[in-house]
Amino acid sequence: MLRIIFLGTGGSLPTPHRNPSAVLINREGELLLFDCGEGTQRQMMRAKTGMMKLSSIFITHLHADHILGIPGLIQTMSFHGREEPLFIYVPERSEEQIAYLTQIGYTRPGFEVRITELSPGDVVERDEYDVIAIRTEHNIPSIGYALSEHQRIGRFNRERAIELGVLPGPLFSRLQHGESIAVDGGMVHPDDVLGSPRPGRCVVYTGDTRPTDEVLEASRGADLLIHDSSLTHDLIDWAHETMHSTAQEAALLAKEAEVRELVLTHISSRYADPTPILEDAEKVFDRVRVARDLLEIEIPYRDS
Repeated sequence: MLRIIFLGTGGSLPTPHRNPSAVLINREGELLLFDCGEGTQRQMMRAKTGMMKLSSIFITHLHADHILGIPGLIQTMSFHGREEPLFIYVPERSEEQIAYLTQIGYTRPGFEVRITELSPGDVVERDEYDVIAIRTEHNIPSIGYALSEHQRIGRFNRERAIELGVLPGPLFSRLQHGESIAVDGGMVHPDDVLGSPRPGRCVVYTGDTRPTDEVLEASRGADLLIHDSSLTHDLIDWAHETMHSTAQEAALLAKEAEVRELVLTHISSRYADPTPILEDAEKVFDRVRVARDLLEIEIPYRDS
């Protein structure tokens, strides 16, 4: 399972229908949070995602609408008896400010909070996936993130294995895990019964940014690109001034990167109806939607 839950999709100012920025990824039961705007813990309650399996928070930059949810979320988890460490990843020169936020509350957290600064190109390595920091372009130091799963083994050819003398059962599993098996007349190797490696899934989250070459490269062939889309293209001068992207710019990048789907987020409060944002993007890219709070998207595996 790779499920994306949009907890907050608004721009700098929240609205009655859009919380500040927060995107939760549920990967095989592990929760990863990207940005943590004010009220994120309540949005998690509304979405019924749970909190105790939250392993990591990835912060794109220190603007208030992306970080003010951290104290409340930590206090809520502490009140619920969390003991496992929480990992928070932040841009360069941000550790001190985030550390201060983690200490705000009635009591100190009952669990360890480990904060790590990341530079563009740094990789957070996990057993089955990596999270890669991407250079973005905002008006304070910022980074985006690409969650990239490792390649999966090729599809197992059961019939071929039986033809080669492998009995169904535990020997199948050993072959699938890369072990060669002795059978009457010789050896059966994994390459004999496994197809070509299959790709993992990839999700890119930009945070607040102008379009950048680094985001483009990280997004090539991605299953999902979640891109800043604060404004429509008629306000491109303002987008340049505030260091945000228009919907059309995000769509142009998604088209060039050949992503499977684009989701537009960080929607300015001026757009009570997001239709203009969507129409702006659809002029150049049709596999697009505008995020709304509590939207959920399931990312399937690809066979090739």
